[in-house]
Amino acid sequence: MPNLKDLRIRIATVKSTQKITSAMKMVSASKLRRAQAAAEAARPYADRMERMLGALTASLPTVEGAPALLAGSGGDRSHLIVPITADRGLCGGFNSSIVRAVRRHVTALHESGKSVSLLCVGRKGRDALKRDYESLILDTLEDVTKTGAGFEAAHAIGQRLCAMFEAGEFDVCTVFFNTFKSVISQVVTTRQVIPLAAPEGEDDAAGNGGSKALYILEPSEEEILQALLPRNVSVQMFRALAESYASEQGARMTAMDNATRNAGEMIDDLTLTYNRTRQAVITSELIEIISGAEAV
Repeated sequence: MPNLKDLRIRIATVKSTQKITSAMKMVSASKLRRAQAAAEAARPYADRMERMLGALTASLPTVEGAPALLAGSGGDRSHLIVPITADRGLCGGFNSSIVRAVRRHVTALHESGKSVSLLCVGRKGRDALKRDYESLILDTLEDVTKTGAGFEAAHAIGQRLCAMFEAGEFDVCTVFFNTFKSVISQVVTTRQVIPLAAPEGEDDAAGNGGSKALYILEPSEEEILQALLPRNVSVQMFRALAESYASEQGARMTAMDNATRNAGEMIDDLTLTYNRTRQAVITSELIEIISGAEAV
């Protein structure tokens, strides 16, 4: 049976931890409102840009002579994977879900005879993946979303990816990130950003007829694509960062709420044990006093 001093110390320790987890929950809740608004605002623009580029691509007579970001490099031998995770932990399964998805994808590519490299966004993803794929990690980008998801950081990553593609360092680039659904739900999403993949439902439906929208273009389709395709990479990266940041705050808020409630339950159990132990000690002391008085 633990002594009273040990129980008092443990109760005080758990209460201190509960204060920390409660404060972290409130901070994440405050950040979540802004992060969720930013993620929801980025979705329509990114979706519309993808659909417009899909329509422009469909209007081309052939992909021959099209920009490389659309036509590709002519093969898919080399793959670059960009996992977006957090720089900090204490956010439930947010980071581990991305790591598991990346590991499955890397295994599938290796089995197909493809070469793979990793550009990690976030320390936690790097720390988990380097145990098995340290030789594949090209670089790690840290503190990208330290103050929230910003387009400047996304544009810098997009420019770097385009430069690496032009240098022939990879043929296909795929981004892994969590899409924010709710505070308790984040969905692992895989998106190919280079070369441009045909978006789902790329037809611009007019009413319920499902007919394609007609565009009058000036200048030509090729010139527009040449200007928009690099920007689309940055836009899709911004969307991924915004979704990931909102998912991180939601996951951390949920994890800290669970930790706070668990700490409360532990405090109740320890307090009950403390009271029972104290009662037993008092009873034992009374028995000793009564026995001593009778002996006299």
